[in-house]
Amino acid sequence: MQSDRGVTLKSGDAVRLIQEAGERLGEVVMGKNKTELISMLRRVIELGVAAVKAETATERFEVVAWASVEARSGRRPATQQDLRHFVRRMLRVEGVAERPLRAMSTRECRSLLERAFGGSVHSYRKGRAILHSIFAYGIRHEWCDVNPVDRIEVPPVKETIIRPLTLPETKRLRETAEQVKHQSMRLSLYLMMYCGVRPAEVGRIVPERDILWRERQLIIRPGTSKTGGGRVVPLRKLYLLRKAEAVIPRNWMNRWRELRHAAGLHDWRPDTLRHTFATYHALYFRNLEQLRLEMGHRDVDLLRSRYVLAVGRSAAVRFWRE
Repeated sequence: MQSDRGVTLKSGDAVRLIQEAGERLGEVVMGKNKTELISMLRRVIELGVAAVKAETATERFEVVAWASVEARSGRRPATQQDLRHFVRRMLRVEGVAERPLRAMSTRECRSLLERAFGGSVHSYRKGRAILHSIFAYGIRHEWCDVNPVDRIEVPPVKETIIRPLTLPETKRLRETAEQVKHQSMRLSLYLMMYCGVRPAEVGRIVPERDILWRERQLIIRPGTSKTGGGRVVPLRKLYLLRKAEAVIPRNWMNRWRELRHAAGLHDWRPDTLRHTFATYHALYFRNLEQLRLEMGHRDVDLLRSRYVLAVGRSAAVRFWRE
């Protein structure tokens, strides 16, 4: 017996397969006549062929990875750039690009993460999240049935203490921002130091739209926020700002770096001003729930474990009153 595609099957083999199918169907075929039995066996073949096709249908990892990135083309440009960067790092691992998505195991995915991101816990965690999203995209398109990344442990992050700025350091930053060369950074400094705004959020703020001068409030819109959730932040110490100078300059991250260096602050951690704001806020206002809302956190646990560090109460009073 030979099919149109040249697959040879002897009559005895066919008979044995039919008998085996009948035995496995068991009571389902009991009492069926010849016509009914043939009809049922054809149905079994149809369902079996569909199942085998679904089981073997897949795509190369590289194709699925880029398709999953393209599916998130509505995200912020910085987010898209980040996704592309991490996908490129995965694809640089030898042999990964051509692997069928369905064939990739948890062990193989763990090895991929270690080879691509093993040098940094932060990168490993982020790479794992992106790899998980690639397989989730593959499941939706029936290129695989399970997400092997589910079984890969998320490495814990060891929180490092970030020291809040001292009062002399905050004063140096303010005085440097008053210099003509750096005056365009006055608003940015104010928002980070006295409002707890993240650096990534500052660059997305539109002053004429987001600052309510009469209400003394700053609106962090969902499209501006790092986490995608909006919040309203009080504008304290508003006398430090002149409305006419309230601008966010172009290329402000480079200008921010120049301002810090001009103030003599060369050894800088990205969240230093946010930690400074949280520390002095907690000690002065003594209201962690209010601080949570202003910083955009879900609960106060992170404030207790990461931000709130011991500085003198008198220093907090001077920070907000001077």
